[in-house]
Formats: sequence, structure tokens, C-alpha cells
Amino acid sequence: MSAALDNPATVWVIYALVFCAGIALLQALLGMGRQAGRQIRAANHRLKLLAKGAPATTVLTELRRKRGLDKLGHAARIHERIGRMVVQSGTRFGAVWIYVAMVGAGLFTGVALALKTGHVAVAVPGMVPGAALPLLALRMAVGRRRKKAVTQLPEAIDVVVRSLGAGHPVPVAMKLVGKEMADPIGSEFGIASDEIAFGSATGTAVQRMAERIGHEDFELFSAMVRLQERTGGNLAELLRANARTIRERQKMRLKIKAASAEGRMSAMILNAAPILLFLAINVMSPEFYSEVWDHHLIQPVLGGVVVWMFIGNMVMRKMINFKI
Repeated sequence: MSAALDNPATVWVIYALVFCAGIALLQALLGMGRQAGRQIRAANHRLKLLAKGAPATTVLTELRRKRGLDKLGHAARIHERIGRMVVQSGTRFGAVWIYVAMVGAGLFTGVALALKTGHVAVAVPGMVPGAALPLLALRMAVGRRRKKAVTQLPEAIDVVVRSLGAGHPVPVAMKLVGKEMADPIGSEFGIASDEIAFGSATGTAVQRMAERIGHEDFELFSAMVRLQERTGGNLAELLRANARTIRERQKMRLKIKAASAEGRMSAMILNAAPILLFLAINVMSPEFYSEVWDHHLIQPVLGGVVVWMFIGNMVMRKMINFKI
């Protein structure tokens, strides 16, 4: 053995084998890590609740309550539009807290403005922008969730089509999507499959899912399912064509976004430049506006500038906002 180790060629072979074994071990560890990451990402909120051992009825009731839905799956709301936005945003604190946040933010901005200016009369107008901030955040959450759900929809339809091709009924195919895919579409299909299991019609459950997302691609998917439920036909072929249409619409959206990128960037620059210039002048030369700041025309002029910028923004938005 020692004689073999004295041979340089044998030593280099051993080194090469040890190196290859190390590379193989590293690849195995990285593969295990990636697989664990995929399993974590594949789990959605509904599956996590089911994994805790809760009954499906309890999980469905809990998901509805957190999403601001009543016992029948409809949006429980004080104001229709706000209630619909809460449901579509996927937030888990219900619609009541949005109203609480609006009142709290409005009171905060109103009181802060009144203390800053020393005039109580400005408190009520100052509450308006504060109350609008939670709605703006809610609208942004709706947009992000809707965009992600629409991106996932073609893949979900492919899963449904393959399941139907294997001979499974529609509820089983939808349940498979709810099991295999991540949020938001995983939990949405899971809720729909639970509703079907507890007595709802397939078309009704799919229509409610489309309402919870609030996008025309989901409305098209819902219309396909409801049409096949009433008239019959090959649902797999219909959904395959539906997935192809949705992918083409997504490609068109990306092309439009690329074509309007220059206009959107111009709008951002035109909006940011006056504000940044005003702040820079005040920081570098605070006395620059001191002689005219108290002039009786300065406030109307600044108000006119804000109105004019708003009009310009609306015009530019009309120019770059395309509907498909």
C-alpha cells in the first residue's frame, strides 16, 4: 500500500477522486436545498392551515373571514368598492380594519396640519389625504396580487387541462391546482374546490373566484367553465385555447409596456424635476424665496402649478395607458 502511495500517478488519481467526491457531495447538498426551497414556495396559505390538522370546513370559514367574505363567499362590506378591494388584495385582516386605518390616518394628518399651521379650520381638509393613504396602499396591494395571479393563470389552466385529459372531473382538477401551486392562485383554486365539495355548483364557485381576483382573464376562464357546464362540450380543448389566448394577451401587455416606457419615464422626470429643483434651491440657498414667499400671489400661483401638473399627468396617462 505504501509503495503504491509512493507512485506520483497514484497520488494524483486519489486527489482527483477526492475532488470528484467533494463536487458530487456539494451538488447533492445544493440540490437538496433547492428542492426544499421549491417545497416551501409551493406551499400556499390554505395548505399551511390544513397541515395543522384543522378540518376543511374550518379552514374555509377562516379563509373567508380573514378575506372579508361572509358565510356564503360574498364580500361583507360597508362600502361596495372598498369591500371589493379588500377581498381582491388578499389581506388577512378584514374590511373593518381598513375603515379603522382610514379614520386613524385622517385624524393624524388633520391634527398634525392644524398644529403645524395654527389654524383649526384646516384640520378637516387635512384629513382627506390621510384617509386616502390606506386606500392607496390597498389599491397597490390589489395590483400586485392581481398581476401575480394573472401570470400564474396559464400554468394553472395547463394543470387543469392535463388533469381533465387523465380522466379527472373538474373539481378534482381544481383541487390539484390548489395543492400544487403557490399563492395567490393556489389558495383561490383551493377555496373554489372546497366550495364545490361543500355543495356549490362548479360555475358558481369559479365565478366567485373570478370576483375575488377581479381580472378579465379570470372572467374569461369562468365564462368557459360555466358555458361548458350548461351546454357540454370538450372543456379541455376550450381551456387549452383559453390558456393560449391569455398568454398572447400577456405578451401584448409586455409589448405595450415596452413601447410606452419612454412616455412613462418622461412623465416621471417631468413630475420629479420641479419638486427636486425646488428642494435643492431651498437647501443650497434658503433666502432665495424669502423675499416673495409672503407675497399675496404666491399661494394662488403655487396652487395653479399643482393643478397644471395634475392636468399634464392626466394627459400623459391617457397617452400611455392602453387597454387590451
